[in-house]
Amino acid sequence: MSKDHKAVINNSWIVSQRGNRNELDPRRPYAYLVEKERNASGKIEETAIIFLTNKECSFTCLMCDLWKNTTEVSVPEGSIPTQIEWALSKMPRAKHLKLYNSGSFFDERAIPEKDYAKIASLVEHFETVIVEAHPRLIGEKCLRFRNMLKPELEVAIGLETVHPEVLQKLNKQMTPEDFKKGVNFLSVNNIRSRAFILLRPPFMSESEGVYWAKRSLDFAFQSGIECCIVIPVRPGNGAMDSLMKNGNFSLPNILSLEEVLEYGISLGQGRVFADVWDLKLFSTCGSCFDERVKRLTQMNLQQKMMPQVNCNCDFHNASITESA
Repeated sequence: MSKDHKAVINNSWIVSQRGNRNELDPRRPYAYLVEKERNASGKIEETAIIFLTNKECSFTCLMCDLWKNTTEVSVPEGSIPTQIEWALSKMPRAKHLKLYNSGSFFDERAIPEKDYAKIASLVEHFETVIVEAHPRLIGEKCLRFRNMLKPELEVAIGLETVHPEVLQKLNKQMTPEDFKKGVNFLSVNNIRSRAFILLRPPFMSESEGVYWAKRSLDFAFQSGIECCIVIPVRPGNGAMDSLMKNGNFSLPNILSLEEVLEYGISLGQGRVFADVWDLKLFSTCGSCFDERVKRLTQMNLQQKMMPQVNCNCDFHNASITESA
């Protein structure tokens, strides 16, 4: 762990490092797309994703950059259904839907419970609806929303890391036990869950980042999670850039992402995906980059090992990993 791991990380410091938010229309989502994903039954099917314009999350996490596309106050009642209806009218049909609101779906200050019924009616043709939630906000609201839905509900939860000191530094305001309690509540009520796991959060070396991502995968599956998404940590939110400047954060290497994905798939305990967005950040070699992205993408879809990418950069990257 970094020598400066005792640095004070709190809401006010994290917010003080930020730039400006993007200008948003509360009647429109700030983005939407359709991508292929392997579902729990093993089928590779189209999944629609709507990035809802919403109030900033109530939890100010150190590594989060989602605040850039949030509002400072709650959007008016009815805004979220309006955004969903508008996005669905623009998108090709898909079997599954992710509603990501840059925070917790079950936070009343984000999505009023009065909007649940309208949302449920808009998404009734999907097979699965996936929403995000902080583990401390998982409770009876989940059941009330689930009971309105025709699709199956799935809840995505940020575990991030099970390293006790680093998790505290992330200002997540949760413990691994909070995570386990939330997953258990969902499991006993027959609601599937997935976890977000960070690769090399701040205050970790490259080897520590790989080690703790693997331990976090272990913990997530032992807690009852069915699917894990491994996310390499990025700068760009202000706070992470400051930590990078003072040596408390470095970008993970794409080879580390490959290693953690290989490990997760080898467990055979559930689906494991690597986040492949903007992977150029984590590559030091232009010769093999495209092949590595292709390999990660195919492993995400097939959930099995693919032939290794051989490149002269492997030895150099291994040396960097050992010394980082």
